[in-house]
Amino acid sequence: MAIKSVHIVAGAMFLSGLAGHATAQNASEINIVLPEQPANLEPCGTIITNVGQILSRNVVEPLTVIDPANGQATPSLATQWTQTDPNTWRLKLREGVKFQDGAAFDAEAVKYSIERMTGGKVTCSNIAKFGAAKLTVTVVDDLTVEIKSDKPQPILPTLLSVVMVVSPNTPADKAVNDPIGTGPFKLASFTPQTVVLESFDGYWGKKPAITKASYVWRPESSIRAAMVETGEADLTPSIAIQDATNPDTDFAYLNSETTAMRIDAGFAPLDDVRIRKALNLAIDWEGLAQLFGDDVQRASQMVVVGINGHDDKLAPWTFDAEQARALIAEAKAAGVPVDTEIELIGRNGIYPNGTEAMEAMMAMWQDVGLNVKLTMLDVNDWLRYLQKPFPEGRGPNLLQMMHDNNKGDAAFTIPIFYTSEGSYSTVREPALDKEIADAMAATGEDRTTRFKAIFNKVHDELALDIPMFHMIGYTRVGTRLDWKPDITTNSEIPLANIGIKN
Repeated sequence: MAIKSVHIVAGAMFLSGLAGHATAQNASEINIVLPEQPANLEPCGTIITNVGQILSRNVVEPLTVIDPANGQATPSLATQWTQTDPNTWRLKLREGVKFQDGAAFDAEAVKYSIERMTGGKVTCSNIAKFGAAKLTVTVVDDLTVEIKSDKPQPILPTLLSVVMVVSPNTPADKAVNDPIGTGPFKLASFTPQTVVLESFDGYWGKKPAITKASYVWRPESSIRAAMVETGEADLTPSIAIQDATNPDTDFAYLNSETTAMRIDAGFAPLDDVRIRKALNLAIDWEGLAQLFGDDVQRASQMVVVGINGHDDKLAPWTFDAEQARALIAEAKAAGVPVDTEIELIGRNGIYPNGTEAMEAMMAMWQDVGLNVKLTMLDVNDWLRYLQKPFPEGRGPNLLQMMHDNNKGDAAFTIPIFYTSEGSYSTVREPALDKEIADAMAATGEDRTTRFKAIFNKVHDELALDIPMFHMIGYTRVGTRLDWKPDITTNSEIPLANIGIKN
């Protein structure tokens, strides 16, 4: 395939109003075309790809940044941190920082941002990364905060990488589409057609080469690729493998995304482990992989290699349609209503060839005797099913997902999906809750061993989800940009890391 000639990029970052015109107005302005419209511009939702790729480290900044090369927390708005007891951390904050509305960045602003994030008045996707942790923030002085958790959080500085600090003038009780942060860019406009960011003259850090970035969205991969090829856009972060044909502009990269189906285990027949195992066994995994490229890797767990807790000895499900049929028959004989309709919920534009994958999987499940029907939703409707509180009146369903963990630790994954209170969880297993709590409080090899045991139990014993693939991403980058993707590209595209070639 032509993709074989495309460069593969991994590891460290490389420093380096669209609809009406084909080129940027001047050399320091760029145009970016995304696969889908952002659901909103709420800073508490930057873990959602189409929000984070615009806002994260552009308009709003976190307290810490994870080094993609080693998974370690590095300074951002927090410059130092010390653990004073198992439940308490003290952070020193960066001096000389202002918000884009002129407000001062200080300890009170950090306290406000964390309490806004954790207070429950704003629907906050980012809080999912904290699991069920309860945080108390105390202002020590203008540039020092103390954060106390209700249980030990040995990697709190890592968790703080999803805390996007917002101006204290941001409403505490409602989501916003006019975010104000400390980043190098401020929001100029947000319409149904485009988002425009312009450079913030009062930024505390190094001035980026780019002065303006305009974002539009096109669902078709071939159109996004063509827009970059013709110069109408400078960059698209995601194209399908079949469109990645030019080794000069197209880059494959090892990303941190794991595709999966979440099983809503609270409804029959999905509450029966035999049906959940049959769902995994019914998929022709080699055939399905054809949609994603030769380099895609089968997944057995929801984190990629290199994340603390990943178990490279945990084997993925294999294709065995006859065994799937036998398990369904066994469940039926035991009184499980296996003929009940199961809704397969997909998300438009979630990843290249995502709709085709859902259609193929539906056919495979129907082939082994399950009554599965596909519904494709836009991101706003899909988000209702992803995160609690789930929609009233729903029935048994399978939810198409793509989970990103590039933070170095399974703490960003396991509590979200597998604790009774997890934001994305559909299961209640008190024994598993205890195992997860113990793992979250552990350190060193004990932490790693406990996380591995949880992934094994979730996969082999409980079959709580349908892991699909650890994904390979494909981007197209215009020839005038000095930039290449890395493991974080599905979460953020920091404009300050993009250079302009002379």
